[in-house]
Amino acid sequence: MRSIFIFILLSTFISCKVSKRYIIQTPYSESVVPPIPDYSKNSSWAALPTIKDEADEMPDKNLKYGQDTAKVDVFFIHPTIYTYEPTGEYKWNGDVNDKKLNEKTDESTIKLQASVFNVSCKIYAPRYRQAHISAFYTIDKDAKRNSLDTAYADVKNAFEYYLEHYNNGRPIIIAGHSQGTIHAALLLKDFFDNKPLQKQLVCAYLIGMPVPKDSFCCIAPCEDSTQTDCWISWNTFSNKFIPGYYSAGLNHSICTNPLSWNIDSVYCSYQKNEGGLLKDIHHIYPNICDAQVHDGLLWINKPDFRGSNLFDWKIYHILDYGLFYMNIRKNIDERCTAYLKGKK
Repeated sequence: MRSIFIFILLSTFISCKVSKRYIIQTPYSESVVPPIPDYSKNSSWAALPTIKDEADEMPDKNLKYGQDTAKVDVFFIHPTIYTYEPTGEYKWNGDVNDKKLNEKTDESTIKLQASVFNVSCKIYAPRYRQAHISAFYTIDKDAKRNSLDTAYADVKNAFEYYLEHYNNGRPIIIAGHSQGTIHAALLLKDFFDNKPLQKQLVCAYLIGMPVPKDSFCCIAPCEDSTQTDCWISWNTFSNKFIPGYYSAGLNHSICTNPLSWNIDSVYCSYQKNEGGLLKDIHHIYPNICDAQVHDGLLWINKPDFRGSNLFDWKIYHILDYGLFYMNIRKNIDERCTAYLKGKK
């Protein structure tokens, strides 16, 4: 299971656009590993419902903010932010006490991705010793495996701490993006799939990596907007574009259309997009893009915003959440409502 997810994710990253890509040359065996996080400390979490953090941000103050009274939790695992040249002793895995790395994480993925869940969920987002982006490019197989294993060990420890100290039997959403999704998928396998905790699973948002239909024994892909105990996944590309790594896993993956929440190939127009965001959470672009599923890919035409004519992107990996932010927000509320109604 783990090797399949890692192979697919590595293939995805190898072909993604990354500016000023830096590849670590130090062998993993000679690298110092950062200290294990202590999840009893608030500082080991990027987001907690009891502290003020970037996951509290909203595009519009008039939108529903439900974190204070939410009856559902989300455990959110952020993507790779450790992409620059390491300057300290820790190379292959980020340090959860690294102020620069934490600020970059909070101002990007926590604010622009994790915040989408504050409509109906209490947000738990652990800091973890994320694998450096070099893990997705290096030919050093030991470095790939060990850096990702170190990262998942933290995610697993954080989730176990969350279950023991925070959950109290509440319904759970598991969510991630990119590297975070590989860890999220492993959490589903280790804790939910055909296990007692599955009864608490509202759904899982496994965004930014290909997930095959048979990835789990007893958790199926979601097929509509209110289904629960299921998972959602998509990878966003320019219309008609097929990446060179398509046969590495995308050709067998399930793709959800976030404008309809179906897995069919029916086209959804720009008008169905309730709003997306780019870098500023306070600037929502209504009807920013359309969407259509095509054999495991989510195809979109060029997004509609001022200056978009200057962009010629083929891969929209970094905007998998952003382009559909308001639709995702609405869907989270719908699935939480459906789950809670079904438990009455």
